[in-house]
Amino acid sequence: MQRVSEGSIQVRREAWSGGDTRLAKTVARPMVRFLAQEAASGVLLLLATAIALIWANSQWSDSYHHLWETEVDIAIGSWMPFLHNGHGLSLELWVNDALMALFFFVVGLEIKAELVVGDLRDPKIAALPAIGALGGMIVPAGLYFLLNLGGEGIDGWGIPMATDIAFAVGVLALLGNSVPRKLKLFLLTLAIVDDIGAILVIAIFYTSSIHFNWLIAAVVGLAFTYGMQRAKVWYTPVYVLVGVFVWYATFRSGVHATIAGVALGMLTPAKPLVGPRRFESLEDVFSGDSADPAGLRDANWKIRESVSVCSRQLSVVSPWTSFFVIPIFALANAGIELSGEAVSNATTSRVTLGIILGLVVGKPLGIYAFSVLAARSGLAVLPEGVTMRHVLGAGAVAGIGFTVALFINNLAFDDLPEIKDQAVMGILFASVAASVVGALILRGAPPAEPANGEPETGASDPVDIAV
Repeated sequence: MQRVSEGSIQVRREAWSGGDTRLAKTVARPMVRFLAQEAASGVLLLLATAIALIWANSQWSDSYHHLWETEVDIAIGSWMPFLHNGHGLSLELWVNDALMALFFFVVGLEIKAELVVGDLRDPKIAALPAIGALGGMIVPAGLYFLLNLGGEGIDGWGIPMATDIAFAVGVLALLGNSVPRKLKLFLLTLAIVDDIGAILVIAIFYTSSIHFNWLIAAVVGLAFTYGMQRAKVWYTPVYVLVGVFVWYATFRSGVHATIAGVALGMLTPAKPLVGPRRFESLEDVFSGDSADPAGLRDANWKIRESVSVCSRQLSVVSPWTSFFVIPIFALANAGIELSGEAVSNATTSRVTLGIILGLVVGKPLGIYAFSVLAARSGLAVLPEGVTMRHVLGAGAVAGIGFTVALFINNLAFDDLPEIKDQAVMGILFASVAASVVGALILRGAPPAEPANGEPETGASDPVDIAV
């Protein structure tokens, strides 16, 4: 469709999904709406988990385990750079060490954005969710630790500390306008602080032996990345090449390779290179009958750099992690045996019970108690429209550990497959229970009355999720 204006012709092309064809109406537009939903990535995660469980407990269970145990080697001549304990990396390890580095890269981007331009930059706003998150890490880990003291599952204390952002925000999204908008912001900020805690736990407590020569090489790579930024090098392929080197050096150092993703994300600039200004009209770029190539390049650069690198990377990488990496991770790690004997062993396992107790009871208790102390001591204030019942409900929803909990489980019980499976059962049950408990608490919670006397709801400003 063409639309004519004075002195120029403006061409407006309607997207294919907006057309009147049967395929556009029945497939394209519903799919666009689905992908725009906050709960969409959570739905795919649930689907991948269900497929993994069904596959691992079907007559084709051997093929499930054979697939993820398949070694994938990369050789350069006689040099095999990815040997693990004398063998090539299994497909499961490629998912957990390489693909998940992209997920943690997005986590690093989100943390950087929150610290520089988000809620975490303002201590007054960040105080309540930050202190609540601290309680939501200490209490679950403490309950698990006490229940497993002296047992071989003691190393799993970090599992119930985790919060799955996609699932947690997805539950709030399903509750719709009954949840205050600022409670979603509270939960997102809490989950970001929770991620920082999980990253520190992984880096400090779930690292075995360290090869300092490779660790130094990784640090040098990060320093080189920072130096390129200071030198105003903006060519993306160079950063990709250096990033791959940093990931490989971290992998060889003994520190879990996903930490490299977090570090690279944290180094990404979160402020636009070109600040707010009035851009020249694009018509000024044209001279005569043809466009000026130099002017077009300059206009293109200004438009692109008016958005921060952090935001651009989130828009590019986040869909891949949400709709591909995380479902593949769940498919590779959630396939456990659910036989009568396995379930019976799990119900009497201190590991399983510790995870359930930590996530379903410890998370909401820790978040609620620390938030109450912070509010009453004057260190923090409740957001407008949010009550302490909302905080308790958000704490319950934060007990959905899933993705990060499964990840820490792999690190804690890598050499103990039976305990590892018991922990997965605990994570699955706790995540479902936390969803139900949180939804029940929030469903009947009336919003607080703000100063103008009109209850606030979540009717506006939907919260976008990246992971």
